[in-house]
Amino acid sequence: MTWLSWLRILFFVILGLLFLVSLLGIVVKGPIGVGSVRQKVDVEVSPQRLRDAVDALCFRFTPRDYLHTENLNRAAEWIAEKLRESGLRVEIQQYELAQGRYRNVVAFRAGADPEAPARVLGAHYDAYGEFPGANDNASGVAVLLELVRTLPDRPARGDQYFVAFSTEEPPFFGSADMGSAAFARDLQRRGVEIDLMVALDLVGYYSDEPGSQRFPLPGLGLLYGNTANFIAVVGDLRSGTEIKLVKQRLSVSNELPVQSFRAPAAVPGINWSDNFSFRNLGLPGVLVTDTAFMRYPHYHTERDTPEKLDYDRMANLVVALHGLFAGQPPVTTN
Repeated sequence: MTWLSWLRILFFVILGLLFLVSLLGIVVKGPIGVGSVRQKVDVEVSPQRLRDAVDALCFRFTPRDYLHTENLNRAAEWIAEKLRESGLRVEIQQYELAQGRYRNVVAFRAGADPEAPARVLGAHYDAYGEFPGANDNASGVAVLLELVRTLPDRPARGDQYFVAFSTEEPPFFGSADMGSAAFARDLQRRGVEIDLMVALDLVGYYSDEPGSQRFPLPGLGLLYGNTANFIAVVGDLRSGTEIKLVKQRLSVSNELPVQSFRAPAAVPGINWSDNFSFRNLGLPGVLVTDTAFMRYPHYHTERDTPEKLDYDRMANLVVALHGLFAGQPPVTTN
């Protein structure tokens, strides 16, 4: 075989590898491009209010694990009051488990079209063990509360539910005993059509240091880079449509870099939050996260404390979420 033949073989091998890498990028990152038009969302978000909410959950209501139901109940009442201050109708959904009685806090925002499907934004307020749980998941609750506070008065097209879930953490994690599972079952029982559920879980930690981001699969750093400065939209292989929608709408404000990750549900981190409960029932659900233990070294430790979080970037996330939940907010094209 001549050197020219070997060169041709090498060329086609390299071409094949590039094709496979491109295909992997489309499958895993998909969608890579979502065609968002960058716009300025006219809304004022308070990083200090976000910090105050995280402080309250970490210092006033800790421990918030399943064994401390008194603290969980007090936290639920505090969250409910904050949601009522925003003018929404708020209810407490109680559910019984072998370990006790627990509560989801459910705020409802009526849509303009009663025939349109509803949309759900959820964040769990319980914490792992007796740890403070600042990023996991006071950060998600704080973002949910600030989003509700800053939403415009005019309704979105469909109904919206803003829910603080209990019993997300072990020993309930990944089971029908999660608070989000109780809520999802109730939606199905009432025949509520859902077009999207978004779970906020660990959304407060960011870094601009190279090497600060890790990944569950080798080689993904080539697709995403290794800097933990983005928010991620995560879902299983059947969630491509929802991932595209969320990524597109979060990108509209251009406030925070948005990446997406799609993989089989068995891959660690894909359905490791309240989106699991919806996917388990065949309902649409994705996770919005800072990637948790893939970047956050204090995950499930006593060091998960409020000063570790980036409240300016959390505020940017609130602005970005207006693209999903504010209906048609007033915007100015850059």
